[in-house]
Amino acid sequence: MPSSSTSLRSPIDLSPEPDLRPLYPTTTYIEELLLPHSGLTPDQRAELVTHCLARSCVFGELNVMQYLLCDQQAQQYVDLGVRDEDGVGLVSLAIHGFGAESERDVEREECVRLLIAQGADLTADKSGWTPLHHAALLSPPTLISHLMTHGCSPFAVTRRNLTPLDIVTAHSIMPGRDDVALLLEEAMRGEGWTGGKMEQKRRLFDERRRRREKQRSIRDTIGQTLGVNPKWWGDVDYSSSDSESGDEEADEDVYTPPPDYSSMLVFSPPSLPQIFESLITNFQPSFRDSQPANTLYMLARFACLTCDHTWLEDLIIGATDAIEETFFERADDVTCLVFWLRNTTLWLHLLRCDNSINEACEMLGSFELIEEVINSVFVFIIRFAERRIDQLLDAALLDYVPLASEFDSVQFESEWAFLRPFTGKKKAAPLPSISSGSVRAGVAPTPPSPNRPASPSGSISASTSRGFSSLKQSFSRARAPSAATPIQSFFSDTSPPPPSPADVTSFLTALHTLLTLSDVNPALTTQLWSQVMYWTSCEIFNRILTRKKYLCRSRAVQIGVNISALEEWVGQMGLPKGVQSHFNPVRDLVNWLQCLSSITEFSNLVATIQTMTHINPLQMRRAVREYKYEVNEGRMTDECVQYLTQLQKDWERHRVKLGVEALRREIGQRDADQSSVSSFATESQSISETPYQTPSIASSDGSAGQLGIDMLFERTQEKSSWEPVKPPQVLGELLDSRHMLPLAFPSDPRMLSALPGKLIFPDDKPPVTPMSRSSSRASEGNRGAMPWRSRNRTLREVGVGTLQWVDGVRSAARWGRLANPEPDDDEFPEEPNGGDASELTVDTHITPLTRKPSVRSKGRPSQGAEAEEITPV
Repeated sequence: MPSSSTSLRSPIDLSPEPDLRPLYPTTTYIEELLLPHSGLTPDQRAELVTHCLARSCVFGELNVMQYLLCDQQAQQYVDLGVRDEDGVGLVSLAIHGFGAESERDVEREECVRLLIAQGADLTADKSGWTPLHHAALLSPPTLISHLMTHGCSPFAVTRRNLTPLDIVTAHSIMPGRDDVALLLEEAMRGEGWTGGKMEQKRRLFDERRRRREKQRSIRDTIGQTLGVNPKWWGDVDYSSSDSESGDEEADEDVYTPPPDYSSMLVFSPPSLPQIFESLITNFQPSFRDSQPANTLYMLARFACLTCDHTWLEDLIIGATDAIEETFFERADDVTCLVFWLRNTTLWLHLLRCDNSINEACEMLGSFELIEEVINSVFVFIIRFAERRIDQLLDAALLDYVPLASEFDSVQFESEWAFLRPFTGKKKAAPLPSISSGSVRAGVAPTPPSPNRPASPSGSISASTSRGFSSLKQSFSRARAPSAATPIQSFFSDTSPPPPSPADVTSFLTALHTLLTLSDVNPALTTQLWSQVMYWTSCEIFNRILTRKKYLCRSRAVQIGVNISALEEWVGQMGLPKGVQSHFNPVRDLVNWLQCLSSITEFSNLVATIQTMTHINPLQMRRAVREYKYEVNEGRMTDECVQYLTQLQKDWERHRVKLGVEALRREIGQRDADQSSVSSFATESQSISETPYQTPSIASSDGSAGQLGIDMLFERTQEKSSWEPVKPPQVLGELLDSRHMLPLAFPSDPRMLSALPGKLIFPDDKPPVTPMSRSSSRASEGNRGAMPWRSRNRTLREVGVGTLQWVDGVRSAARWGRLANPEPDDDEFPEEPNGGDASELTVDTHITPLTRKPSVRSKGRPSQGAEAEEITPV
């Protein structure tokens, strides 16, 4: 029988405990638990509300958050300052969910705005991160702006002193956060911020990255255009340079080092062939490497200051011969040519600026030998450019039709024959190769100098030697590739577009960029382009005048437009305006072809001829005689033709007179040279008693060119006032494209090391591309003084590695080893005078040199029998 205690026991409640931390809370579930009869204690209700509020922030549940913040039963348990174990508040917790579910980002942003409106805590967590730090990484710009306007400061820093801007722009802007970075930066600048350390680091990083990308683009474009090996560039920063801006005076010790072995390299004459082989013949050229110039200079100092003059002659003559042989064998390698042009110029600069050895080098004629080498490699680069331009000259500058639509209906009188379409046109005999070396007809061209290789001949290719059937057909052929429709491209072979002036200017820009980046002297670069433009102008002029298809009005218009691309290129590259003055004869010829058929009155003819100052009557008469008239085109009157014929005869008589005078001057000069040779014995004695002077061989044109080069280095002079040396007057019909304008060096030897101005390319365009034709941009490049920078101090810095070119790799390795830090006293006795054993002193002397000119000739062995018996030390 059950006891009474058992009957009074209360029933057991088997219902489950309510879940106060639901994984996915809903408003219905929360509402049931917050009812008065739910049986939850106040602490349990607060725990439920706090957990559900945090979960609504994590999932962006706007309806749950609105219920918790607005319901009367839940409001009393809401704590907006609650944080997790890391100190992260509700606002930051809601921001963390951005990007996970992009379709809920709008609701999530509304959740953040609701929390801020209700007064949620916006202070930093334990790591110092504010909601703005988190938002800078994740949220859209609209929420960032809302946070900054409701108490979040963009200047707040974390424990590592990072602002929200630093978070997204530590080294570079994070992908997709450009707008956020701009918004934060502008907000901070509006409050007086000028940039912090991280901002400066980021800008420097971005600048270096952009510079590397630009350098890579320049390198790739030059490599494709000129065929430069990528290994030639190395790891050198193109934009950085060991130069100093300005032309301030340098300390004299920089140019003339003290006479000790720290500025010399010791050698012996029997080792010179091995030195030349390693330093010159087998030396691998690289970008901005001046090691050969430095090494040869230090070898020359040792030979001049401590040895006999025959040592210096052996060094200078042997080095110049080896350098010439090196680039003669590699005439098509533009990097080798540019490398030795730079190094020989720097070598000459170092020798001429050193007051302790320049007098001896002047007496021995060493400067003239080095200048000859510079002139040779200078001409080789010019010939390289001429060969490349010659491949594009006809198609890109003479046959290219920039205004095809305006000349579609052009027809010529010779095309009106009835049977012409049914009979083949008689082919004219091929024109002979235009020898640009002869100025007058019937005069054989002079053979080129061995130091000046021949220019590419102006021979007429098979494609261009055909008769010019019609201008309309020619224009249609020129634009055929561009006029083809995409459908036709599936049924016909696609051909590359015809060459245009842009192809020529692309090559010119690539070569000019290579010269500038290689730190070639700007005076040499200016004279190089002056010579190239002179040759191009002569070739264009001769080909127009000797090919009848170009002697018409419509062709003259198109050629004039093509030449303007080269003239604008000169201004865009910042070259003096005088470089493009070589196109004046071509301009006059083109203008003459455009207007000769419209001259119907004698007075108009006289006025027109007076404006054509760069072409002579022979050239005018030939253009009129070979002119190709269009249909219904006017003709010159007989009176005008007779006047031109009379001018031609007068010019022929004038040409004969000038030829006779030139022959007499040549004979007189020859007699004077013979008399000077016969009196050399008597003059040598008087010369030995007076200071030696180098005979002046510069003509009036050479002196004018010298003054022009010196003017380029004056900061107060406009480079537009520079004019190239005028070529000889043309007495015949054709121009002499093989004539070499004299190469002039600056009078101040310090200017031989001048650096060109920095290249400035627009950021939105590739660096080596032909720019758009704009007269304003071309004229802008011709203004101001020539940009250049001086380089004084880093040329003479050589390391231990230089010894491998003199002593060999094994011998040089000894000097790179670490010395024993604790030498034995018995093995290394103390100096008797207490001097340091590491200090080397030398008692140098200046060898008394003869005042007579050297009897040595270039390439000959030393005449001193005792040269090998002299010891250097």
